[in-house]
Amino acid sequence: MPYIKGTDRNQVTLLPETIDDYITSDNPVRIIDAYVEQVDMEAHEFTFARFPKIGRPPYDPKALLKLYLYGYLNRIRSSRRLEDEANRNLELIWLLQKLTPDFKTIADFRKNNKKALKLLFKDFSELCKKWDLYGKETVAIDETKFKASNSKKNNFSKKKLKQYIKYLDEKIDRYLEELDENDKIEKEDKRPSEEEIKDKRDTRI
Repeated sequence: MPYIKGTDRNQVTLLPETIDDYITSDNPVRIIDAYVEQVDMEAHEFTFARFPKIGRPPYDPKALLKLYLYGYLNRIRSSRRLEDEANRNLELIWLLQKLTPDFKTIADFRKNNKKALKLLFKDFSELCKKWDLYGKETVAIDETKFKASNSKKNNFSKKKLKQYIKYLDEKIDRYLEELDENDKIEKEDKRPSEEEIKDKRDTRI
């Protein structure tokens, strides 16, 4: 019996798939997209919130914000990793509309917008908690589990709300610190070029 085979990479399909076909209608990544689209980037003082009239066109800060929100919720803790995922992860390919920013662009965006990023990380996490957006029974966001039922444990008093906000602040601070530390480590990493990979592959064959 033959193995189950994949699709020929060189085969041209009669009706090409769209990027949207790869993401189901209930995929949480669509929530990130909708959330960021309503964010007032100028009000949050993001760099390049206004399109510059001169110089090289920058990435839309909304695209980079979507990338960071996705990374925060999926515990991706370095700019190199975010760069890699933007190139190979179907959810991010959909979310960023096939944009592939390099790690320096990603790291600089965080460095220039830390205050706004921290605020929106917290706001989005609170929105997910309030609307039960990430699951019917249990939702996991940044290692925190929330039950969707309206039990006593899920009713917030002023004290519990204050503790929850403090917890979120600490989580976000720790996440941003890990990004900074990992970026410093990976900054010196030298990746082989396409030509070097080809030479090694040809030599091995």
